[in-house]
Amino acid sequence: MKKFIKLIVALLAFTSVISCKDKSNRQVQYMPDMYVAVPYEANGANGINGEMVDKKPVAGTIKRGGVPAFEYPNNNEGYEAAKANLKSPLPVNQANLDNGKKMFDIYCAICHGQKGDGNGVLPQRDKFNGVPNYKDREITEGSIYFVIMHGRNLMGSHASQLTPKERWQVVQYVEKLRSDLLK
Repeated sequence: MKKFIKLIVALLAFTSVISCKDKSNRQVQYMPDMYVAVPYEANGANGINGEMVDKKPVAGTIKRGGVPAFEYPNNNEGYEAAKANLKSPLPVNQANLDNGKKMFDIYCAICHGQKGDGNGVLPQRDKFNGVPNYKDREITEGSIYFVIMHGRNLMGSHASQLTPKERWQVVQYVEKLRSDLLK
């Protein structure tokens, strides 16, 4: 039994001496493929196996995560131009208003409130202050669409979350909320 205890003590001492080596250099790599991966640039100049893979995108497509080009620049002049000139291509009907309400409830109501009065959950909890009430602003369908596309002040862009059709549906619903507040 004493020999067994001496053997365990010796093994522990040996292990502790071995483990006190230089920590800045790795001694052993478990599964080295995970540490030293072979990099492949899928769209690189040489591609995989030396084949050229850089190709032009298909006409009419948008890169992943991208949004279609918007003709109004993200500045005050673009905002004023959109406010004056941009009009909705969608007819005002119940189906568009219903989907606009659905999208508004998902993306907008948390700040702007269910009625568009600027009294959403986040302003109530003092996370964002100064969320505008729709009746206090001179807004048009063009200015609403511009703000959804580019964002304004504390509001960020929602262009990547909403399709163009959904944006126009939200615009229609916001105009309905504004008319309800002005009554």
